[in-house]
Amino acid sequence: MLGTILIVFLVLALFGALPRWPHSRDWGYFPTGGVGLVLLIVVILVLLGRL
Repeated sequence: MLGTILIVFLVLALFGALPRWPHSRDWGYFPTGGVGLVLLIVVILVLLGRL
């Protein structure tokens, strides 16, 4: 249950970190990549049954 809520929250954060304005396009992949990495780690932990 907690893992599912955490995954949904991180997916929403991933969409929120996408660059949408011209000034944020200079940031590169840092915000999306960081949230995506955390999402990947959480998904792996959920699949392994550790979370």
